Amino acid sequence: MRKKKYKNIAKQVIQNEIEGLKKLKTSIGFSFEQIIQTILNCKNGKVIVSGVGKSGIISKKWAATFSSTGTPSFFMDASNASHGDMGQINSNDIVILISLSGSSAELKNIIQFCSRNRSIKLIGITSNKNSILYKNSDIKVLIPYVKEAGPGNFVPTSSTTNQLALGDAIAIACMMGKKFDKLDFKKYHPSGSLGSKLKTVEDIMLTGNKIPFVKENITMQNALNIISKKGLGVLFVRRNKFTTGILTDGDIKRISQKNLNFHRLKINSVMKKNPISVEKDTLAAKALEIMNTNRITSLCVHSGKRKKLTIGIIHIHNILNANIS
Repeated sequence: MRKKKYKNIAKQVIQNEIEGLKKLKTSIGFSFEQIIQTILNCKNGKVIVSGVGKSGIISKKWAATFSSTGTPSFFMDASNASHGDMGQINSNDIVILISLSGSSAELKNIIQFCSRNRSIKLIGITSNKNSILYKNSDIKVLIPYVKEAGPGNFVPTSSTTNQLALGDAIAIACMMGKKFDKLDFKKYHPSGSLGSKLKTVEDIMLTGNKIPFVKENITMQNALNIISKKGLGVLFVRRNKFTTGILTDGDIKRISQKNLNFHRLKINSVMKKNPISVEKDTLAAKALEIMNTNRITSLCVHSGKRKKLTIGIIHIHNILNANIS
């Protein structure tokens, strides 16, 4: 088969799945609202997701996405459920079963267990209205039958894409319902590139004795000694705990070239006044953007509306060491 034909196959597969997603979008109705409200009202329970075969793989993705967006959830293997794992299901929990046919033998014991324990909400995701899953679910979601990609219409492709998309839609709707934001998301993603992007200034700023604070009335000679000792190439000038200015090693070099007696100058006569300060909850990536825009290497950090009360500083080295770009 020529390469051109393979490319056409790829386009046809994707087009089939797009058509399937269009049908799914049209089918979204009241049952979706019921699911969201049920999950949002589940204060002391978990969302347990299960399925068999390809639907089982999709179930794992649902559970992972729920957990990372503020909805406690885990995947339960349908085969192991009948051998003791159903003991993990509590009376306050929600059980979501995903099955294209709705008649997978491995799910029947879970369905019966939920039916005997009426406090457990069972949500059935299926394409078969006559199935045992559909008939016994508290909330019934009928995903439209779609044409699978590939010859024979038997390989789960378009149907599993629809299942995946529906799970994402539920997770995001719950996330928005809970007002789950970037800072919440960061709690569950502290590592990796995603974790780095979500780090705040507070996570990496320098505090306490590490901040090179100096008083307004010190001489440039003293400032030169302190800036060399601290090793950050910058000094933050303050009066009565409030930051009033900033002086960098670059500033010192420029001043020394213009004034032979610069050692005797007071730092408040040459410092840059009102240094830029950012709130402690500012994303570190945003702080880097501010530095690049203003061509500076350091920022003051404050909390709340008291911008001149510096609680920390962030240096470009802190950002680079945290792998933030």
